[in-house]
Amino acid sequence: MTQPVALPVQTTALTKRYGTAAAVEDLNLSVHAGEVYGFLGPNGAGKTTTLRMLLGLIRPTAGRVRVLGAEPGPGSLARVGALIEGPAFYPYLSGRANLRILADHAGVRRTRVDAVLDVVSLADRAKDRYSAYSLGMKQRLGLAAALLKDPELVVLDEPTNGLDPAGMADMRVTLRKLAAEGCTVLLSSHLLGEVEQICDRVGVLDHGRLVTETTVEDLRADGALRVVADPVAAARDHLGRLFGADRVRLDGTALELDVEPGQAGRVNAELVGAGFTVTELRWREPDLEQTFLALTGGTDHAA
Repeated sequence: MTQPVALPVQTTALTKRYGTAAAVEDLNLSVHAGEVYGFLGPNGAGKTTTLRMLLGLIRPTAGRVRVLGAEPGPGSLARVGALIEGPAFYPYLSGRANLRILADHAGVRRTRVDAVLDVVSLADRAKDRYSAYSLGMKQRLGLAAALLKDPELVVLDEPTNGLDPAGMADMRVTLRKLAAEGCTVLLSSHLLGEVEQICDRVGVLDHGRLVTETTVEDLRADGALRVVADPVAAARDHLGRLFGADRVRLDGTALELDVEPGQAGRVNAELVGAGFTVTELRWREPDLEQTFLALTGGTDHAA
């Protein structure tokens, strides 16, 4: 009988308490092979605590953790690369020298050093001292270190911190390329805009609890068809009779209709056929920031 393939990351009722305070509580997380998974939540929601438990850096109070089919511990993370809470390197050594030390320690061939420097676009600054690097360059060198072992799973804590817009775009391309090559990427972020551009699925954490786990496509599914027609009040009544009054909302001088995007042609034909003048008909994407605030209670947390 064929054994089921283990998920790269799976937690069951994972909990971490400090005294009576729960940093993470009853967390059931599942990350599929080859995807970019966004672990999303306000600062202080428990994201970093969770990632540290996945890597065996702290012990959970209760629950179960499996990473690439095994419980985190000595020798179990040989196929995992990670960047947690910012990179730490020798400031007086060059970027290349720092990576060579890490490669030697991990038993990785030094040829990987130049390869990962190319991946993160630091080859031209590899001879510079780490202390001379900008915050964004330090972040990229941290990603290079995480990739030294050519891992099956990469775990990244806020990987776009300190990057300018061009650097953030480069990071997105790099991570998507890793996923396309079969590597699973789990990253945490409090930036919804970044997560929606790069991730396949997201888990939203709030006060240590998972409030939703879904695809980015489903997260963006609550849009509406925006209609500007004259006279607007009569158009609202007409569409209400066709689709149901509860699916038509007046938004200033426009109407918002809860239908599928493919219904736009029918809506236009119905309105024009009934004598209305239609001057705008477009699909309005959901306000993802508002979605995020609704899921997480509408407030940011302490760091």
